[in-house]
Amino acid sequence: MKRSMKEIVVRLLLLLMGLVIAHLGVTLFLLTELGADPFNVFVQGIFRTLQRGVGMLTHGYTHVSVCIIIILLLLVIDRSYIKIGTVVCMVFGGPIIDFFTRMFGGVIHAGNPFAIRILTLAAGCVILAFGMTIVIKSDAGTGPNDLVAIVISDKISKPFGRVRIIVDFCFVAIGFVLGGAVGIGTIISAFLVGPIAGVFLPYSERIVDGLLLFLLRKK
Repeated sequence: MKRSMKEIVVRLLLLLMGLVIAHLGVTLFLLTELGADPFNVFVQGIFRTLQRGVGMLTHGYTHVSVCIIIILLLLVIDRSYIKIGTVVCMVFGGPIIDFFTRMFGGVIHAGNPFAIRILTLAAGCVILAFGMTIVIKSDAGTGPNDLVAIVISDKISKPFGRVRIIVDFCFVAIGFVLGGAVGIGTIISAFLVGPIAGVFLPYSERIVDGLLLFLLRKK
């Protein structure tokens, strides 16, 4: 069904809302220094590999570069999954993490008591899962972990949450080999983000549908 320009804009705004929420969750993971979400372990591994030979790089720029490479690879596999929102997610995710890191870095850090860091990690897991379901249900595109998991789950007709765990562990394994930071937070996120997202998906669908109905109502 063809969408009006107004609906496309609204869906992109919903995607951006989910993107900001999800990357707040990612930032909470990173600031605890107990590990990172699986995709960022992968990015950290590449970042540290590149740092050995190339200076003046930031995590954000590396994140964007890796995402663009994934977009190009998936364009070869199946173009139907690449939308403008996917490009937005992948290009702006890294800079959003850098922004939240500067904002909260003085409050959340490795010097906090361990119990506080674990609670922050758990909050990040839930926030990340909720944000990514908003992104998915906006149907305007999605981020790298979810895009890869959606493509695979659609191709082999397996539940999204289960496939997301497998995809996450692949990112963690490659990132670990390349030098990414793997800690308790990485394990928690790899096991829990997919299933938590599976719980949130129907509720996020209602939120997105309700907002679409409200914002696109005819006057």
